[in-house]
Amino acid sequence: MSVVELRGAVALLGRFPALAGIDLSVEAGETVLIQGPNGAGKTTLLRLCAGLLRPTAGDVVVLGHDLTTERRAVRRRVALLGHSTGLYGDLTVAENISFWARAAGLSGADAESRAATAAGLMGLDQRLLSRTVNVLSAGQRRRTSIAALAVRRPELWLLDEPHAGLDQAGRNAVDSLISEAVGAGATVLVSSHELERVRSLSPRVVTVAAGMVVADSSSGDSATEGDGEQGGGPGA
Repeated sequence: MSVVELRGAVALLGRFPALAGIDLSVEAGETVLIQGPNGAGKTTLLRLCAGLLRPTAGDVVVLGHDLTTERRAVRRRVALLGHSTGLYGDLTVAENISFWARAAGLSGADAESRAATAAGLMGLDQRLLSRTVNVLSAGQRRRTSIAALAVRRPELWLLDEPHAGLDQAGRNAVDSLISEAVGAGATVLVSSHELERVRSLSPRVVTVAAGMVVADSSSGDSATEGDGEQGGGPGA
């Protein structure tokens, strides 16, 4: 079953076509590395799949729902790790993770238990759990954001540079989370410049340039390096 199906998807940022008629199909349980130069459209692609952007043209179907008209239907089933933290600065780390557990439909002891598990997976000890987010370092905030995503156990994980700002232990924890999520049946799209690291997790590499898929290893195309010469504008 296709979890993500894009057919001729166009997304404009202002007047600039960040995605210029992209075609992409991702099956359930796949891990897909999205690579390409800065400005290629990687971040826009993930935001489109999360339902945060409406396509200007073309079809975007996620988990069987047309995101042009049914974005609410997938809200709890999809989670995006973006460049912003998505956290509340005046709440503690524990409160932030528990908030997202409740947002996923859990309550009471179930929410607290799952929050504790997610925090442990990302190496957030009791000392950090009691701190408010606004006093954390950038790396600690990133760990908290990832734990807040993991606690929701989404069917579709959309990860934009998930290793950024993390030390080696944090990067290893992210790799373990991705592997566990896929093992539990989730589908994962990862945009990353950590190509060798993510390639060890993903047999499929999709290369994006100028808002188009220019190579896909699943179809036998040769995937070029992410810092190739073809670029784009502000589509990230």
